[in-house]
Amino acid sequence: MARRPNFQPAVYLMANHKGGTIYCGVTSDLPRRVWEHREGLIAGFTRRHGCKRLVWFELHATMEHAIASEKQIKSGSRARKIALIGASNPEWRDLFFELSG
Repeated sequence: MARRPNFQPAVYLMANHKGGTIYCGVTSDLPRRVWEHREGLIAGFTRRHGCKRLVWFELHATMEHAIASEKQIKSGSRARKIALIGASNPEWRDLFFELSG
């Protein structure tokens, strides 16, 4: 099976504001997926809670690795998620603009 041109497995955290609600997800096209969250195109948790700010992400070589990382993050505590964000993005700035150039 051929890979799509933008195929890049990633796990990511979205938030509605600094210290707010956090969502963890996995995707093969991070810019597209974050744009969908920002535009409210995906029904469910992120739209309901207004999680439109990309605050952390990690790229992976394979979807299997990304999914394993997502499961580990989701099973961890809120404090662990906050620590992940704080280590690289203490201001919880929206990283979407860094993705899109």
